[in-house]
Amino acid sequence: MTEPSSRPSTVRDASDRSPSPSAASDASATASDASATASDSTPASTPASSSDATFLTDFHHVATFGATDNDGVDRQALTLEDKQSRDWMRGWAEGNGFDVRVDAIGNMFACLEFVPDAPYVLIGSHLDSQPLGGRFDGAYGVIAALFAALRVKENVAESGQKPRFNIAVVNWFNEEGGRFAPSIMGSSVYAGLFDLDEMLAVEDLQGTSVAEALAAIGYDGTDTPPEAISYAEIHIEQGRILEREATDIGVVESSWYTQKLDIDVLGEQSHTGATAMADRHDALVAGSKIVLAVADVVNEFADEALVSSVGQHVVEPNSPIVVPRRVHMVADLRSSDPDIVKAARDSLHQQIANIALEHDITIKVEDFDVRGKLYFPETGVELAEKAVANEGLSIRRLETMAGHDSVAMNHRVPAVMMFVPSVDGVSHCEREFTTDEDMIRGLGVLTSVATELVNGELSEERGGDVWVGQSVAEARA
Repeated sequence: MTEPSSRPSTVRDASDRSPSPSAASDASATASDASATASDSTPASTPASSSDATFLTDFHHVATFGATDNDGVDRQALTLEDKQSRDWMRGWAEGNGFDVRVDAIGNMFACLEFVPDAPYVLIGSHLDSQPLGGRFDGAYGVIAALFAALRVKENVAESGQKPRFNIAVVNWFNEEGGRFAPSIMGSSVYAGLFDLDEMLAVEDLQGTSVAEALAAIGYDGTDTPPEAISYAEIHIEQGRILEREATDIGVVESSWYTQKLDIDVLGEQSHTGATAMADRHDALVAGSKIVLAVADVVNEFADEALVSSVGQHVVEPNSPIVVPRRVHMVADLRSSDPDIVKAARDSLHQQIANIALEHDITIKVEDFDVRGKLYFPETGVELAEKAVANEGLSIRRLETMAGHDSVAMNHRVPAVMMFVPSVDGVSHCEREFTTDEDMIRGLGVLTSVATELVNGELSEERGGDVWVGQSVAEARA
């Protein structure tokens, strides 16, 4: 692995950076107000301009689907709000001459064919969000990809030069995993990392399956997805390195090792008033100690070497006058070093066993959603660096601590993953923010990278192999 530079290639003075969040918010609000007249989720059938201004108007319009009171979005996978954003993408793409396909797991592909029977360069991200999430995470990457592909189409028409490959913009299903676990579901099924039938059977906390939810909003597709030759994605950083260093673009060279622990704490239900304290087997008390153990395990390692959390709890029976009999939770462990995650896992197993003995209850722990450390191709990193340099911008190399669809795709085709700055480094919350200016810079870089990819860059990186997506009904057999 090439060590990331501690300094960006070209760093502009901090005073050259984009306006403050409040100033950019005003600009965002103006763009959102301008698009508010289009309350319908389906855009006009007339072709869109590929200008930066139109991009911003469309981005802020999509942010109205599932908008929250504090400038975020709540657009979890396969909800009515998700359907609105999907319908908008379908209408926009068809109005601009794209052929839209929906596969068996609900991934959407807006396809432009330049060369019959040639494979596709895929670019995109996801439109779903976390509960009370941010409006930039994922959606920025999809809408930027639509405009980048439209610009590629315009450039091909103007130059008269046919590219080697076709291009398709993808909205991956359920990247967030907030409603249906695991996350990064749609791209992982396409990449053959998750089984299609198993994912269709996954249920949310209300007992609705993925298959049922897809059918409910009309996105239980039967189309064959495009075959892929390469992949590119632009995303918000969700950290503060780029902002802190006043750097325009980050390019990802590797992803962190991650794993989850599925933890089931099984106590005994009893009366909160009549049961003596000594006779209780309280699953929630034991579960609370596990949460603290997960938070404290990071202290066994160097600073920032490991991150951990427990993000979901289910308490049963969840009655105010009943001692809880069961707590189900999912713990998340991540590090650049796989050995650190494995050591933290082993430490937690021992601590959890001790907690079970202390409270005379049963605690079941299973490994879940283990994802190995993965390196992005050096040629793809260099391609992004060249594109950024040609735009006159600054760039640095990064690792991604978060999971992304690009990580799943990187298993199958050469992938390029790029970041734009996140204000204050916050994400998965309503305060998530990226300036219009930074989004426009990222759009320009993505357009440059997509142009190089359709003209053949990276196509020989893995012997020219083409990936046939596994998210089709025939792949179920």
